[in-house]
Amino acid sequence: MKDVLCLILGGGRGARLYPLTKYRAKPAVPLAGKYRLVDIPISNCLNSSLNRILILTQFNSASLNKHITRTYKLDSYSQGFVEILAAEQSMEQNDWFQGSADAVRKCLKHFNDTRIKHILILSGDQLYKMDFNYLINFHNKENAEITIACNPVERQHTPELGIMTIGKNQKIKDFIEKPGQDKNISRLSVNIDGKEKFLASMGIYYFKKDILFDLLSNNTKFDFGKEVIPDAIKDRKTYAYIHTGYWKDIGTVQSFYEENLAFTQDLPPLNLFDEEWPFYTRPRYLPLSKINNSTIMNSKIAEGVIIKKAQIKHSIIGLRSFIDDDTVIEDSIVMGNDYYGANENNLSLGIGRNCFIKKAIVDKNVKIGSNVKITNKNNTEKFENEFCVIRNGITVIPKGTVVPDNTEI
Repeated sequence: MKDVLCLILGGGRGARLYPLTKYRAKPAVPLAGKYRLVDIPISNCLNSSLNRILILTQFNSASLNKHITRTYKLDSYSQGFVEILAAEQSMEQNDWFQGSADAVRKCLKHFNDTRIKHILILSGDQLYKMDFNYLINFHNKENAEITIACNPVERQHTPELGIMTIGKNQKIKDFIEKPGQDKNISRLSVNIDGKEKFLASMGIYYFKKDILFDLLSNNTKFDFGKEVIPDAIKDRKTYAYIHTGYWKDIGTVQSFYEENLAFTQDLPPLNLFDEEWPFYTRPRYLPLSKINNSTIMNSKIAEGVIIKKAQIKHSIIGLRSFIDDDTVIEDSIVMGNDYYGANENNLSLGIGRNCFIKKAIVDKNVKIGSNVKITNKNNTEKFENEFCVIRNGITVIPKGTVVPDNTEI
């Protein structure tokens, strides 16, 4: 697949994922205890034998840049690469990316390699497993100019997605971005296995390179879903490739929380244990986790964790986490630490003694003192103070926060 260039969009401000995006780009948000969101599209590319990958970045990109450069060092003989392409100002343009299409437009000058014939555009904040070779083969079979990957969804999931209808050979007839509560949405439905479904765009676009250049040149369209794709359908051969496997867009704190905790299931929807399709991330060479006199139920524990006489239930415990005596953690995500900052006599990072944490996301490098309770006992939907941000009833302790002893949230 040497004629395919993969572009992974690094995302904008990620406001709906705040405060997880307060100090990092959305694709750099930690996932499942040891990964980053961006590892998902990169792994899907590499497992599909697509190894020419650029990540377009702009907002809070330092953490993402560091992860990419430390993780993906491809064999120089393969001619493959995984590289950052940062937003830049030049003599021709002095503003930043204004949307997904504008980001690609401003980088077109970097895609002039004549060996590149097709461009695969991916989002950096989705969970899925997909062999892109099936999409590419479908695209070639139909002699398509543009192919959009789509996923069948239920009616209740349509308001915030791009929904399309198809005709013969899955040629797209209509495309509506975020239809909201449109009562006429039934006209967009398709029948799959006898059930009403709607084809949602996965934000995965496969273009012939010359078509992409033509669509983006000499105009100011900012967004693929809202502007470029709806207009292209009118006079370009645009087809839908239907992907029926698991796919989730991690756009909000609630979806991030739910999809992370799904990894605690016996058979999670995204299988991280498939040796034929590994999900890659940075190798850290951490020691085995140390768990003493503790009870662990329906949880996943990453490497290098120290747990002392604690109870962990239905939770994700991330890299280098430290959890002290008599602490209870339930229905929570503890992202862990970037370095070891805790020992038995000096708790500089980690969770102290006799704490109770429920339905929470504890971001990286947090210090929680002893006798702290994080339970949102009043079921507050939205709140923010110096120690936490609550969204949809989920309590988030932002990165680097220090929560004093005896605090109750």
